[in-house]
Amino acid sequence: MRAILENLYKQRYLTKEESKDILIHFASGAYNLSQMASFLTVFQMRNITIEEMDGFRQAMLELCIPVDFNGFNTIDLCGTGGDGKNTFNISTLASFIAAGAGAKVTKHGNYGVSSSCGSSNVLEYLGYNFSSDQEKLNRELDQTGFCYLHAPFFHPAMKNVAPVRKELGVKTFFNMLGPLVNPGNPENQLIGVFHPEVGRLYNYMYQNLDKNYTIVYSLEGYDEITLTGNTKVESSGGSQLFTPEDFGFERIQPELIRGGDDIPSSAKIFVDILEGNGTNAQNNVVIANAAAALETLHPEKSRQECLQLAKDALYGKKALKVLNKLLELQA
Repeated sequence: MRAILENLYKQRYLTKEESKDILIHFASGAYNLSQMASFLTVFQMRNITIEEMDGFRQAMLELCIPVDFNGFNTIDLCGTGGDGKNTFNISTLASFIAAGAGAKVTKHGNYGVSSSCGSSNVLEYLGYNFSSDQEKLNRELDQTGFCYLHAPFFHPAMKNVAPVRKELGVKTFFNMLGPLVNPGNPENQLIGVFHPEVGRLYNYMYQNLDKNYTIVYSLEGYDEITLTGNTKVESSGGSQLFTPEDFGFERIQPELIRGGDDIPSSAKIFVDILEGNGTNAQNNVVIANAAAALETLHPEKSRQECLQLAKDALYGKKALKVLNKLLELQA
């Protein structure tokens, strides 16, 4: 590792194979915590290359426990995290709305690292039991339209990295890897990124992954559609810039979409929105993200049709029914 770090400190880059081998060594425990922290810090100081990211992705997928959702046309709504904005759990709520609108959602997520409450935190608090059992996950997906893939259960080889990420408490390239290494290999993805450079990198990579994909980045630095300003959207169809009005909503202030200070308060916001007690700003943001996911899944549908499906799923309590049924299946 010393030689690797010295080369990186000299502004040199890794090949795809070098990147893959290093991450496999991370998983095997070949490096100590200080070495891993130093390595991760390098990529805080410069942009990661496509070759490096692809090598890391290949290592993660090679080491993961795969799950087969063959027969379902699945979608994942997943942000990179790491935007430091402390919003409520927008992508997770949008996932339930998309499921309520008929999508088959296989959401990949984890505990919060650079935020107080990640998707795993809130679902665990509400009573969801993490599992890598194929039968359980298929049953949930079939009966509710939603199942959850808690990253540590599918990437056990990465347990050596978890303490380093937690101690650093900032985004690392593992945030960027999350959407790329869903063990269920969804055919469709809505991905939020925290920086336009990450969006560009993702766009290059996803063009070679044979998926329907949409990458979103709010220009104020959010890794999702927030309606606080304009949103850059990239897909196989090209790059566009959308205003909140393009989604049919008014521009909102950032403080209106802040999350809770801890897990219980974050979970309360989550349930309040599904139960119909969310504010207009909260409702509009999750509807916009769910509609973007539905548009990715159903490119034959117009944005207005997808927005209406998302509104019906939220206001008609279909998304709440997905959550309640999902929790019933945990008994």
